[in-house]
Amino acid sequence: MDFEINETSLRIISNDNSEYDLPHLWMRDNCPCNDCRVKETKEKRFMLNSVPIDLKPKKVEVNESHIHIVWPDDHETSICFEEIESLDKSRKPEKVLWTNDFIPNYFDWNDFLKINDTAIDAISNFITNGVIVINNAPTVSNSLEELSPRLGPIREVLFERIHNVSVDGHVYNIAHTSLELPPHNDFASYTWPPSVQALHMLVNECDGGRSTIVDGYAVLTDLRSDCPEYFDVLSSFAVPFREFDEENETYANEPMIRMNAEKELTGFRYSNQLMQMIDPRKKNVASFYEAYHELCNRINSEKYKSKFRLDSGQVLLVSAHRILHGREEFKPDGKRHLQDAYYEMDNIENNLYLLKNLGN
Repeated sequence: MDFEINETSLRIISNDNSEYDLPHLWMRDNCPCNDCRVKETKEKRFMLNSVPIDLKPKKVEVNESHIHIVWPDDHETSICFEEIESLDKSRKPEKVLWTNDFIPNYFDWNDFLKINDTAIDAISNFITNGVIVINNAPTVSNSLEELSPRLGPIREVLFERIHNVSVDGHVYNIAHTSLELPPHNDFASYTWPPSVQALHMLVNECDGGRSTIVDGYAVLTDLRSDCPEYFDVLSSFAVPFREFDEENETYANEPMIRMNAEKELTGFRYSNQLMQMIDPRKKNVASFYEAYHELCNRINSEKYKSKFRLDSGQVLLVSAHRILHGREEFKPDGKRHLQDAYYEMDNIENNLYLLKNLGN
């Protein structure tokens, strides 16, 4: 192992020619010792401002497995190469984007709830594709409560905890009619919309009304490649969304596209029916509408739509910050009753971790 200490970092070239450039402050901040960590929980106790910004090691030793540092105050830090190498490994299943040739995978309700290997397979598939269907679910109201052991607690919103959708109920949005429901995600009007939605068909005796799903990330990835200027506008221009009834109002003013620091997609907010009038005096309104026109063209094209019938006793589970859902128009010539509820992806990913690593 060859290494050199410069003013701000430790540079190491290993025997296999791997290179590391480790800032001194990074090494001190990540000391794993019991003085710097809570022994019982491994949480960090050390505060970076307790050392000078120009901190440099007093002594460094490097072997095949570890870096050992002695600091000016004689505190000692030992960092494992294996741990550094593991940092670029994804902790979650990789997402796979799809278009109209996609068919969601189906999993049995009882197997999903009772067999851990089935739950691991189903949740992994769900995170990868953004959607699965659960078959043979009870056709009893409020059965979505039973999914909590696998999906985590229901995320409550200002409306019903488990929401009833039928043409016979209280009509406060288009879902409660027999009209076509265009692709969208729910509660774009929340600053942080629910990240998972379960749509449980209790009864479906009507003609028509096939479910529609769209991989929003596939749409946005293509848009970014074909029209980067439109993508940039949609990721920076705030759009107002509102959902309300006689008792409640939710309102958010946010861009349609959300990204992380690496410019990776982390959220898509799209709801034609909840989008509100934009102040025409706002800067870049015309540019936004050009970009929005192209986005609408793509979402409503057949290229990205997967369509299938959701029958009685089936649950459509969608990753709601990624997948847009809707339905075709149907004839109200029979009973049609759907219930939906919301969950959070963080809790589902946690359950997958527990199932895989802790044997639960």
